Amino acid sequence: MTNLDKLAQIENNFTYHAPKLGQQEKYVALRDKGKELALLIVELTPASREQSLALTDLERCVMMANASIARNE
Repeated sequence: MTNLDKLAQIENNFTYHAPKLGQQEKYVALRDKGKELALLIVELTPASREQSLALTDLERCVMMANASIARNE
């Protein structure tokens, strides 16, 4: 990746992306499945540092999946 490519990526990553037609439904679907898994994690695992990290990583996963849609569609 060239520096020009990196600059273009930075510009894209730090720009607001208004939802386009059909994207909102994708965001909701990803959040709903993430929430489903988060609830299962809390149900099946003991409260612990590891549980907290699993939930944090899941939140990050959903956010990055949504960012992928916003930034690249």
